[in-house]
Amino acid sequence: MEKSIVYFTKEITPEKLIEIYEKLGVELKGNIGIKVSTGEAGSKGYLKAKLIKPFVEKLNGTIIECNTAYPGERNNAIDHMKVAKEHGFVDMGQGIEIMDGIGEFKIPVNKGKHLKFDLIGKGFEHYDSFVNLAHGKGHIAGGFGANLKNQSIGFASRNGKAYIHSCGKTKSPRLCWLTKIEQKDFIESMAEAANAVSDYIKETNRQIVYITVANDISLLCDCASDQDDPVINDIGIFASLDPVANDQAFLDAIWKTNEKGTPDIKERIDSRLGRHITEYAEELGLGSTDYELIEF
Repeated sequence: MEKSIVYFTKEITPEKLIEIYEKLGVELKGNIGIKVSTGEAGSKGYLKAKLIKPFVEKLNGTIIECNTAYPGERNNAIDHMKVAKEHGFVDMGQGIEIMDGIGEFKIPVNKGKHLKFDLIGKGFEHYDSFVNLAHGKGHIAGGFGANLKNQSIGFASRNGKAYIHSCGKTKSPRLCWLTKIEQKDFIESMAEAANAVSDYIKETNRQIVYITVANDISLLCDCASDQDDPVINDIGIFASLDPVANDQAFLDAIWKTNEKGTPDIKERIDSRLGRHITEYAEELGLGSTDYELIEF
């Protein structure tokens, strides 16, 4: 079996973001949705408009997001749009769509042991191609966040997020936080949802590519209003057609760092069983943890 290709550059600039996308050799067709985290009000690590705007406009893409399951400033489309505007995501390309602002729909989970289905934002159907443009950082629940999280929790509607967080036990955003779960089950539920989105994209003859920008690497996610400062230096940009390989390359890069904050980010990831997501996603057939890194 051939290794998956992961492209990598240490330079984090608008020009390099465009260049690494072009390295993938894929011409995305039709309406292009670019899935990012808009960042909770008060957060500081989300991908900045200054960095991604030239890329979004080159593709004439639309920023796409879904509402959060937790209480905050992004758990409904009206308030979410206000935060997105404050963070600069409205004034680029074709603007922004909060995909579950118009509803949600079920897609099948063909493989797995926790989820019976996945719930994603109805606006997903407006797009022919996607860029999973993730911000690589720590995460209080999942240990870390990159492409797999952005494809599972990220594409899921508000109710869909609750369903994943509760490992398939409830679709209620209120009840999901009261539901007792095993951490390993949650990590696996994210992988199952990410795989469901990938399967649906293939079944409907759509396209998707994966990019992770590893900068402002804090212990907390962009969904935290009190997001902390970075604990290690910026790493670079990763891009692949394989989300498992891309996440694995990001994780391996963290493990190769030797900085004051390296033990902290490693502890955050391992205490949440974060690295299990790539091995379980590989087991599901979503991609491979075996990759070739091509640096430029």
